[in-house]
Amino acid sequence: MGFNKNYWALILGGSSGFGLATAQKLSEHGMNICIVHRDRKGNMPRIQPMFDAVKANGVEIVTYNVNALAQDEMEKVLLDLKEKMGANGRIHMMLHSIAYGNLKLLAPEESPGENPNADLMKQLSESLGIEAEVLQSKVDELFHEGAAALAGIASPAKYDNQNFLEEEDFTLTVHSMGTSLAMWVRGVFQYQLFADDARVLALTSEGNEISWKGYAAVSAAKVALEAVARAIAVEYAPYGIRANIIQAGVTDTPALRLIPGSTHLKASAVTRNPYKRLTTPKDVANFIYLMCQDEAAWVNGNIIRVDGGEHISG
Repeated sequence: MGFNKNYWALILGGSSGFGLATAQKLSEHGMNICIVHRDRKGNMPRIQPMFDAVKANGVEIVTYNVNALAQDEMEKVLLDLKEKMGANGRIHMMLHSIAYGNLKLLAPEESPGENPNADLMKQLSESLGIEAEVLQSKVDELFHEGAAALAGIASPAKYDNQNFLEEEDFTLTVHSMGTSLAMWVRGVFQYQLFADDARVLALTSEGNEISWKGYAAVSAAKVALEAVARAIAVEYAPYGIRANIIQAGVTDTPALRLIPGSTHLKASAVTRNPYKRLTTPKDVANFIYLMCQDEAAWVNGNIIRVDGGEHISG
């Protein structure tokens, strides 16, 4: 099903992961794309071909490599976008996919680097006639290559036991991954760029209610994001704007790989998931496409899991 030729998607954080997959999916169905991202110039030779692939779907694409968290940069983007969209262009879908924050512990680990499986590995090594260090090294190698079943005997995740979350870390993370959604929705609204039937979507994770080490600031940001989205769903409803949060399953994205212990998170997800695989950016992009359909207009103010049943599987 094709979209109105005047419809645009505004994607905040669209040079990789969920944002880029969404740009590709929506462009395949005729939606024009605006991507706001922040990448080093040295990374652009890798990123630009992916933007070109979106354009190859026969739509218009505009990209801005700027700091999406700066008010003045946001206003410059919206002014320029308004001109490029033309008199009839409107934003039908806005996706908040900004992943920028601090991943530090709140407190030092009591026994950093200690392997709780040391005694078990010693017993196994003796039984197999292999040195414990060699056995552990091989187990870790296979685990990091995707052997999720070895999670229980793989070496534990390593964390920075010297630098801890400060107030400034929380402030930055909560704004970038949480409350900045409100700033952008207000900006698009004030510039009268939303379509009469608009969808605002943002991404949360299971870390919104489960404590992952090193994730405290991001978890706080996700909870703030969810609260902001609920408020948008109520206060902007009279203007035809719907807001929903997507709780994606564990997905192997550049953002996930920055989380301490991400390999263990992925292994746990694969083990729990009824389909025995991770969620992919395409899975989420496919759902976002569905949320952009006319038939989804009555969905508002929800947190919707897109994880293949990962969360309910314990």
